[in-house]
Amino acid sequence: MSQTKYLIVGASHAGLSALHAIRLYDREGSATMISAEKAYPYSPTILPYVVSGKVRQEDVILRDQTYFDRLGTRFLSGSAVTAINPKKKSVALDNGKKISYEKLLVATGAAPDVPPIAGLKECPHFVLRTIDDAMEIRKAMHNAGSAIVLGAGLIGVHAAENLAKAGLQVTLVARRTLLRRYFDHQAAAYIQDVFTQNGVRILTGSPITHVASANGACGVSLENGLDLCAHILIVAMGVRPRISFLEGANVKTDRGILVDDRMRTGTRDIWAAGDVAQAKSFHGEEKVLNGILPDAVEQGKIAGMDMAGDPSVSTWAGGIPMNTYSFFGNHAFSIGAIPDQAEDELEVHRLYSPVSGSFQEFVFSNDRLIRASGINTTLDPGILCRMIRNKVDLGQLKAMFAGAPLESGRVLMSRLWR
Repeated sequence: MSQTKYLIVGASHAGLSALHAIRLYDREGSATMISAEKAYPYSPTILPYVVSGKVRQEDVILRDQTYFDRLGTRFLSGSAVTAINPKKKSVALDNGKKISYEKLLVATGAAPDVPPIAGLKECPHFVLRTIDDAMEIRKAMHNAGSAIVLGAGLIGVHAAENLAKAGLQVTLVARRTLLRRYFDHQAAAYIQDVFTQNGVRILTGSPITHVASANGACGVSLENGLDLCAHILIVAMGVRPRISFLEGANVKTDRGILVDDRMRTGTRDIWAAGDVAQAKSFHGEEKVLNGILPDAVEQGKIAGMDMAGDPSVSTWAGGIPMNTYSFFGNHAFSIGAIPDQAEDELEVHRLYSPVSGSFQEFVFSNDRLIRASGINTTLDPGILCRMIRNKVDLGQLKAMFAGAPLESGRVLMSRLWR
């Protein structure tokens, strides 16, 4: 059994951020990073562009062997953790080997959540979560002229756009409007119109009853009686944390791994960060999964500093949903969750110009910005996120900000950075 002081399971943004934080404080302690994939670390956000061919596979790598050598870290690829034994402080790998640790970070990310649709298991289909997934889809596209995408979240719409740009006839099927977790109905309708204008067929409002395959094609049947057929079927209907290997490890889980404000799991010497970590929300003490890149980086940093005993470690301030998104030459962003309260309990300001295709929405509660979204605006999402996180009381500036956010920016900037 090999030994290491720091063991990081998972090699994407959270794990890499943790390793960097550890090495800033502890240059000597032995460190090992494990990746289930046979590849150097990369960002999953770039995968749709690998599918379309816009980005080459070799250009997505975040860190190579030179980096790990410089940080004195052993990198093990193609090795999946199958079990953790907290009492013996060891992990078991799928190749039969074991590694003992002093400090363990679980940063295994998320896996596609394939729904129990009748016939789906028996029908050849693709998901898009790994570089191998992207390359398999790209290979299948060479002999395909059409595709069906199930799901209208970020992964689904990215996949649909890039398949369409590659020349396929694409149908996107979703229960509700596109990107409903990020944009209100008016903005979502504009996004849907753009997809339609670019040749993507959008079908919403009717559940899928079953899936079947015949003669090299995939068939999807909807509750409204419509039957669809295409050469490629992609399932993008959500993700779930990769935590099945924790069974019997006495690590507390809910939808993900429950962690405190330093990413500690409650099980001695085990931390979690990134898409697997269920941590405090910024808007309350409820613990949520907030699978976005900035949160993964920050959580990894906190976990790494705490693992190394760095006295300057900060605590987790809470997750704020934040995404930026480009589609067919348009640019959009969304910050903050769509509020649970009725709209009449909040103050909502919207500006929409169908001619220019620009949209902006600000949601206020007690003179504080709690949510912002925009399409084709010049607003800075980073500044808006900072306003939300700092709970800036806009007071009399609120109306001016909502009507002319750029013009009032200098006043607000002075408040933010005092």
